[in-house]
Amino acid sequence: MEDKISVLIDEERLNERIKEMAEQINHDYAGKSIHLIGILKGSIFALTELAKHITVPCTMDFMSVSSYGNGTESSGRVKLVKDLDEGIAGRDVLIVEDIIDSGNTLHYLRQVLSARKPASLKLCTLLDKPERRVVDDVTVEYVGFEIPDKFVVGFGLDYAQKYRNLPYIGVIEESDTN
Repeated sequence: MEDKISVLIDEERLNERIKEMAEQINHDYAGKSIHLIGILKGSIFALTELAKHITVPCTMDFMSVSSYGNGTESSGRVKLVKDLDEGIAGRDVLIVEDIIDSGNTLHYLRQVLSARKPASLKLCTLLDKPERRVVDDVTVEYVGFEIPDKFVVGFGLDYAQKYRNLPYIGVIEESDTN
């Protein structure tokens, strides 16, 4: 049976907001270069779209961490699956995430990456679910959209590796099969 998905944020709104975030990043990093770190796999769409509109010199690298598996709830345990290919010491680093909910992953990533002595370390996320936060010290400098506590898919976000390719952010509707 196929899941029913309703549109939460359409493609046009996504792309417009990403352009606005890129403009702010260009302003904040004027005269500098920036090293973007995309968190695989979910950030790929947001990172790619964001990078198209960044006008300051930039480089990219990727990390992969896991706290979900195939479920809809974070396990609370973060596992580093793929580390960076390049060092970040002395560089201005911007972590690009698809979504922040509990804050566990970002808390972990900030600790790991801060220990590598970047010149600066900031965070950009397409989606933020602040009501799900269990870690208080997660500062997000660039937020695309604040969303309600719903399980979302599309634009890189998945459910059991499905739906990443949707060009919008959608909510999987719960079925009434009780």
